[in-house]
Amino acid sequence: MFVLRKAEKQKILDEFTAATGYHRKYAVRLLQHGYRRRKNKPKGRTAIYRGEVVEALAQIWEIYGRICSKRLHPYLPEAIKVLERCHEIQLCVETKRLLLRMSRSTIDRCLRPLRFKSPHGLSTTKPGTLLKKNIPVRTFADWSEDQPGFMEIDLVAHCGETTEGQFLNTLTCTDICTGWTEPIALRRRSQEVVCTAIDAMRKDLPFALLGIDSDNGSEFINDLLYRYCLHEQITFTRSRPYQKNDQAHVEQKNWSVVRHTLGYDRWETDQEFVLLKSIYKDLRLYINFFQPVLKLIAKERIGNKVIRRYDTAKTPYQRVIERKDISLEAKARLTHLYVQLNPVALHNSIVQKVARLWKISK
Repeated sequence: MFVLRKAEKQKILDEFTAATGYHRKYAVRLLQHGYRRRKNKPKGRTAIYRGEVVEALAQIWEIYGRICSKRLHPYLPEAIKVLERCHEIQLCVETKRLLLRMSRSTIDRCLRPLRFKSPHGLSTTKPGTLLKKNIPVRTFADWSEDQPGFMEIDLVAHCGETTEGQFLNTLTCTDICTGWTEPIALRRRSQEVVCTAIDAMRKDLPFALLGIDSDNGSEFINDLLYRYCLHEQITFTRSRPYQKNDQAHVEQKNWSVVRHTLGYDRWETDQEFVLLKSIYKDLRLYINFFQPVLKLIAKERIGNKVIRRYDTAKTPYQRVIERKDISLEAKARLTHLYVQLNPVALHNSIVQKVARLWKISK
């Protein structure tokens, strides 16, 4: 039996490490025991939702305004049906089957790389003291109307980084029962302009305007709007000062409808005003017919926690159609309009006009 001396072993080890670049300890193990192939670790679950399925999901999510999975998941069957009707998307049977069996957590996981964060805007509310005692205060706990027509209203300022000078504003009006939302471009913030906009907005609603609730800004708390509501028999209430939760519905729309679409730039010229009105003409159709919304149905306090329960997400159009207290004529007009609308065409039109608006301001 041939036995190597220690000096010979050391010489072999030196040459081996010089040739391979291995650490001496690792080289010793290789020379003593040889190379042992590691067993492959057991694989996890095979990815089901990938490739064409994720691409189709991302396309649908983009078309419908990047909404969250709680709103997208229950609306996905109707969303695919509308896009197929408009010939905007073509899905094979297997891809469609996988899309429809996705859970909310799977949708979130597939879309996570595409999400982004956004900044916040400035507040321009100036308290209005006139007639404050005559307009009752309403808190978020008091508003329990289960009837279309009671709307929260608020102004969004397109002032950029400063509130100095004149700038455009958006009047956001949101129905509590159905979520129906009307964004209205205003050339300036004044009681006359706001009152005129509310009167014009009533013609576009699929139901009668029964009540409005505003913050304490002077553009709302004034004699003109107060007398208009008295004359038209519209309930007029206001929220508590500095309590945004009292107007949670319209505050949410300020972000998801106005800020999400336009951002936080400053708009002030007549050309920008005309373009903003054109954007809202398409946007009101897009959000009311193709944007599902959640509605709070129960709230339970356990200790210092509040557990909220929501219903299945539906578009404002779907909620209006389900109501028995809305006339058949109004429903027929909405249905006739709905089958003529193309969400992709509306979305592309809005994106193009917003791009023009940004280009003008630079």
